[in-house]
Amino acid sequence: MTRKTTDSNGDKARLDMRAVAQLAKVSSATVSRTINHVPTVNPKLAKRVWEAISAIGYFPNTQARALGSGKSRLLGIIASEITNPFFPELIHGFEDVAIENGYEILVCSTTSEPRRTSLCIQRMLERKVDGVAIMTFGSEEPLFEQLAERNIPQVYVDFGPDLPRVSLLKVDYHQGIRQGVQHLAALGHRKIAFISGTRGLHSSQSRVSAFIRSINECGIGLNPLWLAEGDNTMEGGLRAMESLLDGRQMPSAVMCFNDMTALGVLHRAFQSGLRVPSDLSLIGFDDIDIARVMVPPLTSILLSRHELARSAVGALMAHLEGSALQRIYHVPTGLVVRESTGYPPGVMDDLMPVQNAAPVVLQDRALSR
Repeated sequence: MTRKTTDSNGDKARLDMRAVAQLAKVSSATVSRTINHVPTVNPKLAKRVWEAISAIGYFPNTQARALGSGKSRLLGIIASEITNPFFPELIHGFEDVAIENGYEILVCSTTSEPRRTSLCIQRMLERKVDGVAIMTFGSEEPLFEQLAERNIPQVYVDFGPDLPRVSLLKVDYHQGIRQGVQHLAALGHRKIAFISGTRGLHSSQSRVSAFIRSINECGIGLNPLWLAEGDNTMEGGLRAMESLLDGRQMPSAVMCFNDMTALGVLHRAFQSGLRVPSDLSLIGFDDIDIARVMVPPLTSILLSRHELARSAVGALMAHLEGSALQRIYHVPTGLVVRESTGYPPGVMDDLMPVQNAAPVVLQDRALSR
């Protein structure tokens, strides 16, 4: 079916549902039901409708569809900080999975400000989204009650309200952080610091708890002075590293709340003349795309954006389309080892050759007779 629809003047006709219906030889109602994915449409007729839509280049009016069907086929995603590469990568994955399943997306960024968060929710309600993924990692839950009051399905990361149409993405922080601590311990590190995220953020508390638990599991003493606070940003990493440098004893390794924090630590270490990993080993969290091209390439704990996106869209679709519902979706983490971790300073000294020592000559007894 490749025919184009034209009017009596030879111009391309107005591309609407009537033109599609005429070309597919069905009623306009059948076209409408097909576009709105009504399951009772005869598959053969639906096939003809989609072929006609493709042939004439018709683009359905999504707003009209929403009015007619009560469904916008629009999923909202609310992120906390769009300047952190983690979130654009997550949004990209969310859009890919949504499009694969016949949905469009609406993106908002809160920058962790209550007023901006309120405006984000207002936009979601005005556009009549079918469901919302709140990917703020636990910073603004009380502000999302308006969504729940309208019975709009929601999915949160880590923590969320205990309501019927709400699902959670539970990230296994301990899995990846334990692998990171074990990796450092195997290299010989016993002086390990941790730079957290913003105080009060659920994901920050979870990562600190996972670090302390992992340190205890490895039998390594915890120095409270090596628990520094950042703010999830590169600038926060700079300031936190500054506080560690000002301490009476420097750690030999630093684990960070995220890769942006690690980037700030790396920069401050360079300013101080410290070499990574010769003088200081460094581990980030998230494994954003730039981690592998940093100098040196950053060892990081992978939190898969694709897995988060797939689980978020899957959870919303389960609520919207009546498939198997889950309250909790588990998201794993795992260590990716690169070049920013190595042996602690001095640990290899015993293996270095002794300077100015007389060479040892081994003689073959048979030849010396």
